Amino acid sequence: MDGDRERQESPSPSASPESPRFYASDAAIAAVVAVLLASGTLLPGSPNGPAQVGVVGYLLLVGGSAALAVRRTAPVAALVVAAACMMAYALRVQPETATAFPLLITVFSAATAGRRLWAAAVSAAYLAGVLLVELSDLGTRTPREVVDRIGLLVGWFVAANVAGVVSRQRRAYLRQAEQRAVEAERTREEVALRRAGEERLRIARELHDSLTHSISIIKVQAGVAVHLARKRGDDVPAALLAIQDASADAMRELRATLEVLREPGPDDAPGTARADRIGELVERARSAGVPATLAISGTPRTLPPEVDLAAYRIVQESLTNVARHAGPASTSVQVRYLPDALVVRVEDDGGGLPAATTPRHEADGASGTGTAVRPEAVRVGVGLTGMRERVTALGGRLQTGPGTDGGFTIHAELPLPMAEGAA
Repeated sequence: MDGDRERQESPSPSASPESPRFYASDAAIAAVVAVLLASGTLLPGSPNGPAQVGVVGYLLLVGGSAALAVRRTAPVAALVVAAACMMAYALRVQPETATAFPLLITVFSAATAGRRLWAAAVSAAYLAGVLLVELSDLGTRTPREVVDRIGLLVGWFVAANVAGVVSRQRRAYLRQAEQRAVEAERTREEVALRRAGEERLRIARELHDSLTHSISIIKVQAGVAVHLARKRGDDVPAALLAIQDASADAMRELRATLEVLREPGPDDAPGTARADRIGELVERARSAGVPATLAISGTPRTLPPEVDLAAYRIVQESLTNVARHAGPASTSVQVRYLPDALVVRVEDDGGGLPAATTPRHEADGASGTGTAVRPEAVRVGVGLTGMRERVTALGGRLQTGPGTDGGFTIHAELPLPMAEGAA
């Protein structure tokens, strides 16, 4: 059809074309207009009385008005029918201004539905036809009367077309505003869900990094005490066995809780500065029977909170894994302050481990050769995942895998702002 045709707007659910209320309202309008037009011919002084209108004239009035019943479901058809009936009526009897009302309503409906070219073309055709009829009847009307009547009709039809376009644009604006409101609500819900996920991840990491470390030390120390008591042939105190069992149960329950809380998300918020407490972690590991040493090189300086917490957690988790999985392994912790990075390296020799293989991992997901660790370490794996997420979020690099002389090595490089005076 015409190039200016736009997609007809879909009616609202409360006024859909299938709704009986929709048809009833349009049919009521059509009936009222038909009654008014027919009644106008019965008024005293009317230029077109029943004798001039005749049966055909009344049928044309009813037909043009009846088109209003389908003006929203079939706007173009209603427009054409109304225009044909009203034009035929104008040609049959003396033209009247009131008979243009059905056509004006259908013009408005067509423009509202996006059929602007149809509305403008039919309006122009009807006005041209009425003008020809008026000019052919100049004997009964003065030119001034013809100009006034045609000018009035032109104004009405222009107003109907403009009102239809404005109504369509207003409805489009309201739909867009409603869509924006729905989108804003959906975005708020997504942000709330994302923040909740971030908070769950932060809680999971802190629980794993703090509670798991402490409970693991308790479990290891209780196990060593039970082993030594049995080796000497002494009776193992019931309280010691209860501590050993309770710590094992606590570890299992904590892991189950972490699995529920943990889900993918950005790194958790940084906490208080802790890198200067790495020595405490090493001392705690020694008290648990893990031979551990600490070496700090470079010039220590204040670290960004995120890097500070990440370094502490990496050492904490690494020593926890050594105590749980590496047996009587010697461990070295190295912290190097470079101008543009903080390097944390934890190595153990893995002495006395049962053979089991785990892949070597880097922060970018690369894998390499295997190393001997206990099956339990392979099964859990949450600590290494937490390390990798922390390091990756800071733009650093993490390597985990077998050491050069056996055992297991964790090597993390955390980027730092350049120190003042550094080349």
